[in-house]
Parts: sequence; structure tokens; C-alpha cells
Amino acid sequence: MFPYVAAVESEVTTFHAIEPDPHMRRQAEEQVRTHCLNVSIDDSPAESLPYPDNTFDVVIASMVFCTIPDVETALREVSRVLKPGGEFRFFEHVADDGWRGRLQTVLAPLWKRLAGGCHLTRQTASRFAAEPAFDIVEVERLHLGVPPIRPFVRGILRKRA
Repeated sequence: MFPYVAAVESEVTTFHAIEPDPHMRRQAEEQVRTHCLNVSIDDSPAESLPYPDNTFDVVIASMVFCTIPDVETALREVSRVLKPGGEFRFFEHVADDGWRGRLQTVLAPLWKRLAGGCHLTRQTASRFAAEPAFDIVEVERLHLGVPPIRPFVRGILRKRA
């Protein structure tokens, strides 16, 4: 995602990222260096964000909520660090229906071990929509990807004042 930061960096004061996985953090840090970006990367988990309340205008999550052990706590943390009226923007893969859903269910235990804790069968969008701290601005199901990582949802939630 960092290459896209360069396109808006002049419009934004500060970028912060979290990456608790050491291997993925090294990759992220290399991307920051490669693209000469002003991004601070912290090793904190999503369930315990190292920022004060009401800090950010926008929080972005891209294909990470499948690996977070406690989704509800992480979502409350997103709400805590967002300013009232701030946006939570996401792009996540979710459980599918039909034969693809059955395939995800069969592969889930092995996939979780091989893919950094990724849960193939999470209904992430439903969990986001149920969070009382947010209003839904938009949510779209996208039939992208190939099984077992398909479909995706992208959306925007706004923190209630």
C-alpha cells in the first residue's frame, strides 16, 4: 500500500502504520525507504493501538482483519483513535457462498497455519456493520480474486459524533 501513499503524501501531514509481524514489518520498512516516504511503523497489535484517543481523520485497513485475533477489540481501537466524524476505510477478503465457501471451510485450518493466521471464513463486513460506534457510508462486495481468497469487500464507515 505504501506506493499509493506517495500520491497523496503532500496533502497529508502524517502517516502511521502498524505491523506486529516482524517479517512483514521489515518488508514495510523497506518499502518506506525505497519510496522515500515519511511513514512511521509501529509493532503494536491492532487490539492495542499506541495512539491517543481522537487522533486520526482516517484509518485504513487493507487485507489485515483476517489475521487479527480479536476483531471486535481491534475495531473498538479503530473507533477510539478516530476523531468524531472520521472515516474507517477498508478492503478485506471475506467468506464466500456455495462451493467456494465450502472450499474455504475445508482449507481454513491449513490456510491459517500457512498464511500468517489468515481466517478464510470470516464475515468481516458483517462484523464491521454491527459495530455501534460507526455509521455505514458504503460497503461493496467485489467478486475479485481467485479461490480461496475471494470475494472482497471494500467500504467506508464513519465514526459517530
